[in-house]
Amino acid sequence: MASRPIVPQQPRGEAGVGGAKQQPKKNVAAEARNRRALGDIGNLATVRGVEGKPNRPITRSFCAQLLANAQAAAAAENNKKQVCVNVDVGKKAGGAPKPPQKKATVKPKPVEVIDVSPDTQEDDAKPKQENNPIIKKKDGEARSGKKAHAFSSVLTARSKAACGLTNKPKEQIIDIDAKDVGNDLAAVEYIEDIYKFYKLVENESRPHDYIDSQPEINESMRAILVDWLIDVHRKFELSPETLYLTINIVDRFLAIKIVSRRELQLVGISAMLMASKYEEIWPPEVNDFVHLSDRAYTHEQVLTMEKTILGKLEWTLTVPTPYVFLARFIKASIPDKELESTVYFLAELGIMHYTIMYSPSMIAASAVYAARCTLKKTPWNETLKLYTGFSEPQLMDCAKQLVSFHAMAGKSKLQAVYRKYSNPERGAVSLLPPAALLL
Repeated sequence: MASRPIVPQQPRGEAGVGGAKQQPKKNVAAEARNRRALGDIGNLATVRGVEGKPNRPITRSFCAQLLANAQAAAAAENNKKQVCVNVDVGKKAGGAPKPPQKKATVKPKPVEVIDVSPDTQEDDAKPKQENNPIIKKKDGEARSGKKAHAFSSVLTARSKAACGLTNKPKEQIIDIDAKDVGNDLAAVEYIEDIYKFYKLVENESRPHDYIDSQPEINESMRAILVDWLIDVHRKFELSPETLYLTINIVDRFLAIKIVSRRELQLVGISAMLMASKYEEIWPPEVNDFVHLSDRAYTHEQVLTMEKTILGKLEWTLTVPTPYVFLARFIKASIPDKELESTVYFLAELGIMHYTIMYSPSMIAASAVYAARCTLKKTPWNETLKLYTGFSEPQLMDCAKQLVSFHAMAGKSKLQAVYRKYSNPERGAVSLLPPAALLL
């Protein structure tokens, strides 16, 4: 190990600070006797202006606490002096002395002031705020119970006021089932769950694109069949559920079995017979359909095709058609008679055309949207958005197609839907001009 050189210890008080010249030695023994005892040499800071010796070491945190207590005590004394002065002035003004009242102890509260000043004054204000932990308000600006607002919130409020957003009331959602609480047939307790289930299973019974797989049938032939079925439906005065179920059965059957052109009308007759038995109280008889087909098919052929269709569809007739959703969505639209007829008119135009291969709920919601645009009502609102589950942009494509069918309905060769809704009993809604907004 390396040895450390031993430096002889110099007596205290001989060496000068900073290399100053040493003082000549005096009576060292006398100075040793009179020297004060060595105090605490720990790394502690001494505080000036503190009377008495503290019971604990004065660290930096303790020093800050002592300073804060001293400032609080000084502020309390100033408040007491102000209270005393006010009491003396009151005695002089009133003349009669008042009984002494208990003085309430006033605790000073730090008050923060936010001043919005130009950029040139911000640098000068920062050191003042840093040095003064308690910033007092001016006497003329004292406001009790009001909260200071930030500059950004003031600008935001002014921008909203300029755009008119602050005066815009929040749109309320209407409970469309409130009037049916006492109606047991409305099933208000289960209606929401029922339509949630319909939304889940609507794609299971939705036919896929089948026209390319049919060698003898095209889109025009299907449209002619549906147009004829709408006339037959109106002649028998059947319910709307029967019409929508009939077209659903036809599409599902054509999607899984190849049908010749000669048997296409037979498929339509058998499908309407099945739908009538399912939906109607008094369905038409088989001979009625044979007569309407100009005896192109026999009684046995109709029953045989009915059995074939049921076998291919596995007897599944309980399916959510567009009408199921139309009934709910029209109710959410708070309609009048004209709006209701317009919705049904556009929906039947949609199911007649093969190009509308959207989901049943999408067709129903788009028909409501297009009808409201046709009648120049507010197209969409929060109530419709809640009950349909669709936003306005989601309905645009389907709604535009429905309005285009409306624009061509008067010139088309297939006039069944157009004639049906040109009747004054249905509001003659087919004669209305189509919605220019969606063309």
